[in-house]
Amino acid sequence: MPGRIKKGLFKIILLAVIAIAFFLRIYNISENPPSLNWDEVSLGYNAYSILDSGKDEWGKTLPVIFQAYGDYKLPGYIYILVPFIKLFGLNEFSVRLPSVLAGTISILLTYLIVSKLFINQLLSSGGKKPDTNYDSPITNHQSLALLSSLLVAIEPWSFFLSRPAVEANLALCFFLAGFYFFLRFLHNPYFIIHSSFFLGLSVWTYNSYRIFTPMFIVLLIVVFKKEFGRLFVNRKTIAYCLVPSAFFFLPMFFQLISGVGQERYKKVNIIDDGAIGQIVNLRNKYELDPFFERLIFNRPVYFTYNFSKNVISHFSYKFLFVQGGSNYQFSIPEFGILYIVNAVFLIIGIIYLLKVRNRISILLLGWWILGAIPSSLTREAPHVLRSITILPVPMIITSIGVVVVFKYLLDLPFVSRIPYHISLTRFLIIIYFLGLVISVCLYVTNYFTKYRSVYSWSWQYGYKEAVEYAKSNYQKFDKIIFTKKYGEPHEFVLFYTRLYPVNYFDSNNLIRYRQSD
Repeated sequence: MPGRIKKGLFKIILLAVIAIAFFLRIYNISENPPSLNWDEVSLGYNAYSILDSGKDEWGKTLPVIFQAYGDYKLPGYIYILVPFIKLFGLNEFSVRLPSVLAGTISILLTYLIVSKLFINQLLSSGGKKPDTNYDSPITNHQSLALLSSLLVAIEPWSFFLSRPAVEANLALCFFLAGFYFFLRFLHNPYFIIHSSFFLGLSVWTYNSYRIFTPMFIVLLIVVFKKEFGRLFVNRKTIAYCLVPSAFFFLPMFFQLISGVGQERYKKVNIIDDGAIGQIVNLRNKYELDPFFERLIFNRPVYFTYNFSKNVISHFSYKFLFVQGGSNYQFSIPEFGILYIVNAVFLIIGIIYLLKVRNRISILLLGWWILGAIPSSLTREAPHVLRSITILPVPMIITSIGVVVVFKYLLDLPFVSRIPYHISLTRFLIIIYFLGLVISVCLYVTNYFTKYRSVYSWSWQYGYKEAVEYAKSNYQKFDKIIFTKKYGEPHEFVLFYTRLYPVNYFDSNNLIRYRQSD
């Protein structure tokens, strides 16, 4: 397709991508995933409680941290959820809708970010002239941005996490908004207020961003140090930056070092009771001299080894393209979290970024590495949800790989001498997109059919039906007992009976926790 593609056509295509992505995310949202899981009902009921009484389920007024199951949830998703429950009631649709919208908005933000990043420096190296053709529909910055946003719309990683109510997906949207406004700030100091605001929201929405966002800010300072040096001469700019940053980040750091802040990390930390047991077993197994036992088998060595292994695992072919982790709430077992049709292009994109070594490559590769750190500090790494901080880097790098390949083909001397070389390039592009379409169809079909039925247990399916049966038949029984096989049945009872929060936390007949088999 020769010649310049008009900006209007790009906007139409972008709107079409967003519309299709929104449909894929909102279609049958109340029924698939097959049930609200315990985190979703907890988010929903706490938001319902805030709406009804101004208190959480524990009776605390407008808390900054929600105790919930004892996992101490951050407030971002719960407070965002309140108006949705006001509008649509307490149900699956209202609880999941903010995540659907956040996932859809993230597609637009990806387009805007890539456009800003590459508008003056697409595939360029050092101080050389950008290696791009702005008249080409294949190698201009808008094409790269459009392809990146398309991949965010359809790749399993971003698609899957945009349907259930997950705090991580909303935090990703806030983070991308903050990063986009940071890029605007490089040309207009006023936008640092917007950037600080949204980056601040990300750290109060999902725990991984409490580690990742501060590290990413340091990366931005390193990559854009010249711009920072120029902009921060102005006192107003410093004030614009410090005031919102202090409002969000200082309380975060104090909360992190508090007992409540440490409680969540203790539950998922690499160094838990099981790790201590493994260290003891290793000492007993090798029966070394006591000095060498303590030198080799200890907490720092165990942590360093497992942390390094976890970071590397986020780049593994198996995790990305074959089987995305072991938690079936966040991925389909038979599929990776990226389509295998993009594997070669992702590798080519990484190689290209390593080769050019400009600040865009430092930013993207640094983003991926830093994004893997929060998940790597915990068990079950690589973890699809906890490593959401990596998104949308793989999609952007894949798009770079696609641009590099097709530009290389267009620049080959023998290709340019082929009478219909433009048509050949078109044909190859069609083949690539056909591969994407087939991949999407296979994945989406599995998601809406086999996954929903075979892995419904991973979504605590059955609690809703049990509660509805109990509501209809409670007069027939003296006592109704719920199994804890799936964990925390009381929250499902609260959610599906829509018990008024005041009646719940003021009742003397309710016991919050009771040990059972």
